Amino acid sequence: MKKYFAELVGTFILVLFGCGTAVVAGDKVGILGIAFAFGLALIGAAYGIGSISGCHINPAVSLGVFVAGRMSLKDMLGYWIGQFLGGIFAAWVLYAIVSGVGGGYNLAANGLGQDGWGPGYQGGYSLQSALLFELVATLIFVIVILGSTQAKAPSGFAGLAIGITLVAIHIFGIHITGVSVNPARSLGPALLVGGQAMAQVWLFLLVPSIGGALAGLLFRMKALEAD
Repeated sequence: MKKYFAELVGTFILVLFGCGTAVVAGDKVGILGIAFAFGLALIGAAYGIGSISGCHINPAVSLGVFVAGRMSLKDMLGYWIGQFLGGIFAAWVLYAIVSGVGGGYNLAANGLGQDGWGPGYQGGYSLQSALLFELVATLIFVIVILGSTQAKAPSGFAGLAIGITLVAIHIFGIHITGVSVNPARSLGPALLVGGQAMAQVWLFLLVPSIGGALAGLLFRMKALEAD
């Protein structure tokens, strides 16, 4: 249970600081600021809970680790529960914070940093663009995670490498989908915002999971496993 609770805490940190920066300070810090908020939050979580659970804080990562043969089905399901609860709780806390702004907070108009695509969302990219970006970005992200945490990788640097990769992914993709690569990060804000966010959340639950599983398969087949 300690591992599952650690995943809840780590996912809470990632979603609160990443989405919180987008909502509260996005107009001030821009894409780079939001990207670094997500990446630095992940790095902090990695060194905070990594020794307990490995700091997956992402159901797509846990699926990739499972497919690679590095964790049991029972643990993967326990991680998923912790991760999704952490993302939902973070979205709720973020909403409670921003609701205190002077003049009130319009949830429908301003959202909670939810992901999406199409007209009216960020750059207005198509469904096809959103699908391709989330698939490729998650595949790359989980490859970096599995590669930097394998037995022959340099020890002590995985959290830094993974966080920097998440920054790069956000710099590239914020205007495309807002960047998910993490079903728990997407579900929490979508549940509270509702409407179009919930109508589109299926993509951010499904496609990153496929990307994570493909990355895991590459390591299970020893295509990227160090000799």
